[in-house]
Amino acid sequence: MDALTRRRFLLASGVAAGSALAAGAGGIGLAELLRSAPADPYSAARTKKLVLVTLYGGNDGLNTVVPHADSAYHAARPELAYDSREVLRLDDAFGLNPVMRGMKQLWDEKRLAVMLGVGYPKPDRSHFRSMDIWQTASPLEPVSTGWVGRWLDGTNAAPEAAVSFEPVLPPVLAGATRAGSCVGVGGLELPPGITADSVAALGRSEPGEPEAQARAAVAYRDLLRVERLVRGAEQQQSPTPGDGEAETLTTGPGSRSVLETQLALVARCVEAGVPTRVYSVSLDGFDTHAMERAGHESLLSRLDRALSAFVARMARTEAGRQVTVVVYSEFGRRVRANASQGTDHGTAGPVFVLGPKVAGGLHGEQPSLTDLDDGDLKATMDFRDVFGTVLASVLGADPERYLGGGYRARSLPLFAAN
Repeated sequence: MDALTRRRFLLASGVAAGSALAAGAGGIGLAELLRSAPADPYSAARTKKLVLVTLYGGNDGLNTVVPHADSAYHAARPELAYDSREVLRLDDAFGLNPVMRGMKQLWDEKRLAVMLGVGYPKPDRSHFRSMDIWQTASPLEPVSTGWVGRWLDGTNAAPEAAVSFEPVLPPVLAGATRAGSCVGVGGLELPPGITADSVAALGRSEPGEPEAQARAAVAYRDLLRVERLVRGAEQQQSPTPGDGEAETLTTGPGSRSVLETQLALVARCVEAGVPTRVYSVSLDGFDTHAMERAGHESLLSRLDRALSAFVARMARTEAGRQVTVVVYSEFGRRVRANASQGTDHGTAGPVFVLGPKVAGGLHGEQPSLTDLDDGDLKATMDFRDVFGTVLASVLGADPERYLGGGYRARSLPLFAAN
């Protein structure tokens, strides 16, 4: 899925276009965010935080967490399959894609949990609908709020409680009365003929205007803070000279991926002690219908480099050690390769949970590669079980309140006892 398709998904969603704007979603400046840090740094450093990493396009889970010992895997995709000598072995049955060496190190350190066979009932192979389901946690009917957005509503949270470093606010952060803040790493890009002054005019409030209109005006005013956020990020929390690991997470032009840049901004906010509890970042391009192997390896290499460096950096501070990362995609791919040496839209796939608080290892049951539903994997774990466990363990929230009907209140052993 290219960036344009991803933007179309975000803008087409009833959440992003309607509820988020009405709730006053907008950008927030880094200087303002830093000023919001509490006076008690010890308390801030011990507050748990969540980073959601969305892989747009439908990641091929079978070539990410590879069932290398399963003959059905090799028979279904002979040109795409990895054999046991190539993978980074997790055990006798599974291994990580050979480019994911940083993630394998986290596995060895027991800081990586792999959730197998994650999906939802009655799967939908549409990018838009499937991602909407994951972000709203409502598989059976469309709703206008995301599951983090409902948590923002329920806690009367400030805009800085949830921050997305993406071009458009993702539906997951949009509530009915509250919404997270959004900032693109490239700064504010206005259409031709639109100036900052015209945006500022739209943001001017008027006496007696309706509440929804007033919130929309706030959103327009907040857009003008985006450029200050990006400029401030270049200057705040600069890495220590000579620290190669930190240097890989700096922003600005160069060879770093968008995900690395987004995680750099997350790292700086965490280290500065800002009160943000949830961050949203993303990586595009996982719609691998043709010539998959090389392109998928390139994507996984970028993901691996960004995540492993970020987790290593977070491990160096008390605040960073409170961070949990969840990596998911809207669906996996079909078991059998297509005629173009790619894979088509499928259903269930793995979800990664990373961080010092995580109980590393394999969780759940891998779906059968022979007992299929019209060529697709049958999910063995409901995605709401993962999000519900994260809501309870990281955000201290009641999952049943924010995940709605259908949530089975099943807690997973994802977190260590410490």
